[in-house]
Amino acid sequence: MKLFYLLTALASASAFAPQAVNVRQPTDLSMDRRTAAAQIGIAASVVAGLPSVVLADGASSTTTIQRAKGIYGSRIAALKAAIKEGDFQAVAAEKSAFVLYNSGAYPGTKNKEKKATAIEGTNKIFAAIRAKDKSALKKAYDEYLAICEITGLPDELSKGGFSQGQGFSNDFDYRVRTKAGAIYQR
Repeated sequence: MKLFYLLTALASASAFAPQAVNVRQPTDLSMDRRTAAAQIGIAASVVAGLPSVVLADGASSTTTIQRAKGIYGSRIAALKAAIKEGDFQAVAAEKSAFVLYNSGAYPGTKNKEKKATAIEGTNKIFAAIRAKDKSALKKAYDEYLAICEITGLPDELSKGGFSQGQGFSNDFDYRVRTKAGAIYQR
């Protein structure tokens, strides 16, 4: 420990020691055009890359909100038959869809009230499941669909038997391999 203090004192003392000063600065640049262009290019790429580091919050982008509404909203909308029959097990098995819909469709602080309302609706649904009350389950489910504006994915192929256009553009789209994900092929 004493050696550390001694080295620290020597380092700080050498920082204040007088330095040999070169009075004449060289006036010629010892750099060619290629080196200068490379350094400017590197500096420009660093400056251009800085905003992307700051704006890297993909958790609340429009795409992720649409994806959550599409994937989990369609799973919730598909429970209509189970709700009508009073199948509590089927609804309880999709609890994760409700949780993921609430967190993905309403991210951030701007949607705090909507998220709280959606969570309250989810709690009503699962309270009805615990009570085994079919009418309360149906009522809570209908309220939840109305509050969250869940309609499910459209069935593109059933509109008169003709596809209404391209449903998705790549394999990473949330509509791929669903009834809304039709691609026109000749």
